[in-house]
Amino acid sequence: MNFRVFLGGVFPVALMMMLFSGHTAAHTLDSFNAREACIMELVKTAPDHMTIGDLRNLCTQQSSTLAENSRDESNKNRPGIVEDRLSVDATNILKPFTIMSHRRNYLLFAAHNFQGWDPSRYSEAYDLEDLDVDDTEAQFQLSVKTPLAVDLFDKNIDIFAGYTVRSFWQVYNSDYSSPFRETNHEPEVWMQVRPKWQILGFNNTVNAIGLNHMSNGQGGSLSRSWNRVYGAFAFERGNFAVLFRPWIRVEEDIEDDDNPDITDYYGHGDLWLGYKFKNHTFSLMTRNNLESGFSRGAVELGWSFPLFKYPFLKGYVQYFSGYGESLIDYDRYANTIGVGLLFTDIL
Repeated sequence: MNFRVFLGGVFPVALMMMLFSGHTAAHTLDSFNAREACIMELVKTAPDHMTIGDLRNLCTQQSSTLAENSRDESNKNRPGIVEDRLSVDATNILKPFTIMSHRRNYLLFAAHNFQGWDPSRYSEAYDLEDLDVDDTEAQFQLSVKTPLAVDLFDKNIDIFAGYTVRSFWQVYNSDYSSPFRETNHEPEVWMQVRPKWQILGFNNTVNAIGLNHMSNGQGGSLSRSWNRVYGAFAFERGNFAVLFRPWIRVEEDIEDDDNPDITDYYGHGDLWLGYKFKNHTFSLMTRNNLESGFSRGAVELGWSFPLFKYPFLKGYVQYFSGYGESLIDYDRYANTIGVGLLFTDIL
């Protein structure tokens, strides 16, 4: 076999693969170079009985093994989706007067509760017997954070303050001037560390402990609020992320407690799972299902997706089933689905 013809036939194929296969092209070129060097070396040292075909087969096997090992090592060292998000924060955290996104920021143009909203609490509070509440409304969430301290003691310890507001807006209820049915406020402060431990094949990228206050800013019979100390433990593996967040409620005097049974519905922690596929992010939140025997739990599903090639907005679909979607109705079952726009994603 003509050795020069052999190389002339392989090289154009390798070049085409480089042009059209992204990261795979780099591995193809590495494999080709390794095989070429192997063949040239064996031409000098191989026994006389070995043919060019024997040399080619042997070197192909060796170069393929080297390329596969290199690819495995590259995948193993590639940052996961949580680490990607932390890298974005690390870039912005050093800029003075910076406010960063915390949780998702979104607007649901229409969120429909198949269970229906009960207006009786509002009728009682405002003494309006004929008050009507639409089952379809708009919802939006604004969530921001800012650093208070960065890299304390040179130990990867940061302190943040954050604020999240979520509003339930009866924008289509023109008979009652399109009021805000409920608004929940969540200021919080937390300290986080970035340990980079490995547990069962997952990277533990960040752990935190914090204090969270949640209230609806109302008075009288509509008032709801509680405080909790929480921990947060984030794990990742490639495009898959897990966040476990247990909490302990800070007890209040019984005469000042607007909702003494709130942990019967919110439980003592939640679990969040996220998966990113290209520009699509899928998420699942579950809380209090096992603790309540699946009688007072909650599940939330989220899907964010690209809108054509526009980089600054994503479409967003959110489904919620259970208790505690809002503070005012923490002890009433809701079954809602909403569609809208996502301004900043969580991953």
